[in-house]
Amino acid sequence: MAHSEALVVVNGSQVSCIGLDWEDIPDFLGAKYGEVARRLDLSFNQLRSLTGLKAFSQLEELIVDNNLLGNDLRLPRLPRLHTLTFNKNQFTDIEALLDHLAEVTPALEYLSLLGNEACPNQLVSMDKDEDDYQRYRYFVLHKLTKLKFLDTRRVTQWERSEAEARGAFMKVVKLKNDQVSALILLERRRHVTHTGSKDS
Repeated sequence: MAHSEALVVVNGSQVSCIGLDWEDIPDFLGAKYGEVARRLDLSFNQLRSLTGLKAFSQLEELIVDNNLLGNDLRLPRLPRLHTLTFNKNQFTDIEALLDHLAEVTPALEYLSLLGNEACPNQLVSMDKDEDDYQRYRYFVLHKLTKLKFLDTRRVTQWERSEAEARGAFMKVVKLKNDQVSALILLERRRHVTHTGSKDS
């Protein structure tokens, strides 16, 4: 797909490339703005990869909402990045993403993952509740200990303490249909064994 440099909006150190249907980050973007951009907005594109970010060594804020990014995402090391939003992408494996972010974004303080399957809330699935979301927050805070904001909420000291104590055990696991069926069958068998009769 052709990339039009004329559609890039620049305001000081802020570079916006919103709604351009880009499938990748064009070379000209890094060559022209990589050293000066502190804030980069790539929202509402068709991005599946962010390999073009290597040239953005001074980046502090990265917004990549409403794209097609998934579990195979790899970022270059971004030592100054403190704000990252990946809302409404295709992340399903939260642990792999968090481990990668811990490695390549050491200054990260604000992260938002709303609208991804990996972030269990009612934006993604009506069968998720506040308890699922809170477990997710503990797990994220366990992995990314410097976060001050997660999604739309400030991180509280109480959450930080809970994450330190229990966060490693709070990974929200989505069971596959056959696993759910097996659990239901086991529960029924246990109920029959326990009560001595089968419910109709």
